[in-house]
Amino acid sequence: MTRRERVMRMSVEQPLWRALTGYRILTLLYAIGLFATDYDEFSRPWVAIAYYAVLAVWTFATLPRVANAASCTKRFLAVDLTIALTGILVTGLAAGTERIDAGGPTLPSIWTAGSVLAFAIKGGWRWAVFASTPVAVANLIYRGAPARDTVHNVILVWVASIAIGYVVEVARASERTLARALEIEAATRERERLARDIHDSVLQVLAMVQRRGAVLGGEAAELGRMAGEQEVALRTLVSGGMVPVSRVSEDAAEGAVVRTVEEPDEDGPVDLRALLAPCAGARVSLAEPGAPVPLPPATAKELAAAVGAALDNVRKHAGEDARAWILVEDEPDEVVVTVRDDGPGIPEGRLAQAEGEGRLGVALSIRGRLREIGGSAELISVPGQGTEVELKVPKKVSKFSGGTR
Repeated sequence: MTRRERVMRMSVEQPLWRALTGYRILTLLYAIGLFATDYDEFSRPWVAIAYYAVLAVWTFATLPRVANAASCTKRFLAVDLTIALTGILVTGLAAGTERIDAGGPTLPSIWTAGSVLAFAIKGGWRWAVFASTPVAVANLIYRGAPARDTVHNVILVWVASIAIGYVVEVARASERTLARALEIEAATRERERLARDIHDSVLQVLAMVQRRGAVLGGEAAELGRMAGEQEVALRTLVSGGMVPVSRVSEDAAEGAVVRTVEEPDEDGPVDLRALLAPCAGARVSLAEPGAPVPLPPATAKELAAAVGAALDNVRKHAGEDARAWILVEDEPDEVVVTVRDDGPGIPEGRLAQAEGEGRLGVALSIRGRLREIGGSAELISVPGQGTEVELKVPKKVSKFSGGTR
């Protein structure tokens, strides 16, 4: 089956860029509205009109520049801040002395804050400090003295931009942490899937070669001994710790990118009975409903594989002569499959001991599979009375429970 890579993009700062785009347009209209209202107070209104023409063209022409971090380059930020500072300084040329003394707003007004906020979103709080400092100096030069309202506005812009820059930095760090966690989770699921497949195939064959070699003796015994050594080494590798290589990358335009491997979706449900039919035999009885038992393809496949693993355990631990029974129950909300044998049962504590030795047949091939598809596996064993494995799978499996990888 061909597997494909699923790419998830996360960007917690992208809404900030969209908000900044709207802020620049609204504050441009606000600044022009203030000028139109106080037109009579300007001694050289043509200076203000010329500046607003430049500001309007610049604002609308550069909207794509504030769409994301990649487009918002350092050169753009430098020009944008220069236009804001120029507007503050030429206010004294356009307005009369009375307007300046009365504390009237500068030509760009609160549009200037948008320029500073672009620095904050792009580079964090340090860039915000860098941009807000010349704005503060330009306002003080325009006023000629540190008036109360001027100091208040300067501090407001300073604090707000630094706070937003700090929040952006924290959000980016959280984004990277979340992406890393998702990568580890995806790698863990993939590792468990591979471990189950290895247990169901390679490890079983190596164990059989070891047993047959010991019985045959001679060169076959040596071959069996080598197979046994490889089995132990492979079990250690499968059950060992995992340090996945991080595949989290950052795209300046679209945030963190998480890549996971997933299997393609298959159309249509699968009848579980068809997958379990090959399990029936001379010593394995299968009892199933008369009607189809439809399940999603991935769910049905994993459930059938878990049943196969349970039967392998019967043959391996209860002996070739042991009998087993498979019961399939189609409940309204779930499908229950029970595998029971007439073997000697499992001694208390044996499962935990086997898991500690790296023998993960029950832990991975049965419980791990059911956990991946949102189900559960319960094992009941009484020494001398056989073993019963009850597998339950809900009919509606959540996409994030592991049924889709």
